[in-house]
Amino acid sequence: MAGAIALSALAMTLIVGVRYLVASGGFAFATRLRHPGLYAGLDAQMRREIGWSLASAAIYGVPAGVIAWGWQNRGWTRIYSTLGEWPLWYWPLSVLLYLAAHDSWFYWTHRWMHRPQPFRIAHAVHHASRPPTAWAAMSFHPIEALTGAVVIPALVFLIPIHVGALALVLTIMTVMGVTNHMGWEIFPRFVHSGPLGGWLITASHHQRHHQDYRCNYGLYFRVWDRLCGTDNGLGRFDPPDRGRGADHDRARRGDGAGIA
Repeated sequence: MAGAIALSALAMTLIVGVRYLVASGGFAFATRLRHPGLYAGLDAQMRREIGWSLASAAIYGVPAGVIAWGWQNRGWTRIYSTLGEWPLWYWPLSVLLYLAAHDSWFYWTHRWMHRPQPFRIAHAVHHASRPPTAWAAMSFHPIEALTGAVVIPALVFLIPIHVGALALVLTIMTVMGVTNHMGWEIFPRFVHSGPLGGWLITASHHQRHHQDYRCNYGLYFRVWDRLCGTDNGLGRFDPPDRGRGADHDRARRGDGAGIA
């Protein structure tokens, strides 16, 4: 049994790692086509981002692999595969419940990570990406990776979800994590600057967080930021090499960290 669990954990780690490389690599390639030179001079940074991200893939993959084994062999979790087991209207609702729960967890742990000590110990690794690139989505210190790795595994024990809906949640998590760090806005203006963008987070909103540090802590939705007064609107996308050095030094030192 132990061998089977270990094999499942290894397989899931490989899946998470490959998913990261494919998603981030795909959007990095799209960046090269759409904005040539945007990542010029960032080769060393991107290598660091890939290294931290692959380490995070193991931290995410191991608990996911253990739970996947338990679901298939012991009936653990509330994941279901028969579509009629729950009403069809519950399928999209479960996706929203997972995203809302994940967003809530992320907001508060992320905001905590901006206290001076957690920032210096862990979160500075992520903010050392100045400017962030498509490879930075999982560039976390292991402590921060652990805070993110527990969310979905915990939710599958609490909230019923169809396996297809869970796959959609993981896809949204991956796509939003990568696109929010690309350094340019992939969505049309009516999405990020219109009424919908007032509640949804895209790269324009998260870019402000990487510029100002003390605001815009959410992951998918702007609800918690709005409720808690930490929403500072949309950010700007600077041309390559503009203002990078000072911001990088601030991230490394931990300056500007702390709850607003």
